[in-house]
Amino acid sequence: MRDLVIVGAGGFARETAAAVHAVNHVRPTWRLRGFLDDDAALHGTTRAGLPILGGTDHLADLPETAVVVCVGSPRDYRARRRVVRRLDLPAPRYATVVHPSAQVGAGSVLGPGTVLLAGVVLTADVTVGAHVAVMPHAVLTHDDRVDDHATIASGVRLGGGAVLRLGAYVGAGALVREGVTVGAWSLVGMGSVVLRDVPQGEVWAGNPARRLRAADPGPTGPGAERSWARSTSEAPVGVGEVSTPPVALGELAEQRVVGS
Repeated sequence: MRDLVIVGAGGFARETAAAVHAVNHVRPTWRLRGFLDDDAALHGTTRAGLPILGGTDHLADLPETAVVVCVGSPRDYRARRRVVRRLDLPAPRYATVVHPSAQVGAGSVLGPGTVLLAGVVLTADVTVGAHVAVMPHAVLTHDDRVDDHATIASGVRLGGGAVLRLGAYVGAGALVREGVTVGAWSLVGMGSVVLRDVPQGEVWAGNPARRLRAADPGPTGPGAERSWARSTSEAPVGVGEVSTPPVALGELAEQRVVGS
């Protein structure tokens, strides 16, 4: 077993902790030590029965510990990218967490730091990048591609060959037609039906989905890298860059939590 810490202490972080516990129930894999959060007011408290050990600077004292970054909100979905960039850890330090009830089909690959929660289905030949959040009961079908730091909320359905570019966010229950691309930094509202390509950096919603406005995925300026700590109780979102190639599920070794 390998030690593991979760960066963040909000809803997504606690959901990921529950997934780790579920995996350990099937096969002991990780010693989950607790959460790291840069909100000093949380230090010394507990969430989901686990301690908040301190800020991310505490990682300097944990050189052999695996990490999974679970931060962000719909109002700041650059957060995961900022934290991953600031931590600047090598890919083998990141755990890939797959809930035991998730199904990962033949030919599918997952990048380091990615989380699949309960009931997720990847049917066949699905490529998921690094630090991607896939929420409960989302379905990704054949030949879908999801780039780094995207978020797929609960109940989303992606048709075959759909593409989510860098940091895209797809809200709960949305449907994305086969072959459609959702551009980098774009956000699709919950319950939307996406029938055509969504350009980069836009918010779309409705049935059929249409452009509402330009997207505002969160701050990028000086000091922004720690702003996630003020919003860890918000719904999970992530955004990032294609910086680490995905690897086959069978090759993840200690980067992953095996769900079956």
